[in-house]
Amino acid sequence: MYENIALRLQVSPQELERESLRLFLRHQLRLVESELFSLAHKYGVQTIAELDKLVQSGKIHEEDAFEDFFEFDYLESTRDMLSAISLCAEV
Repeated sequence: MYENIALRLQVSPQELERESLRLFLRHQLRLVESELFSLAHKYGVQTIAELDKLVQSGKIHEEDAFEDFFEFDYLESTRDMLSAISLCAEV
């Protein structure tokens, strides 16, 4: 399949695959960063650590931020993983 598409685009199958992977990873990273931005904006923070400080200080009730806290943590780890994979894919 890649071979036919690559032939029509006049690129090698390896170049097509490499560029497809790079664009896919970039797209996924942008989606995650967009979700992180929304959560960060909601609480006025930049990182999960800052959100944790707000919860610990009592400025935000733990019950109110419970699900968002875990989502924020998951998104940050996903962002870090995608960034690391993207760096490897560019080499």
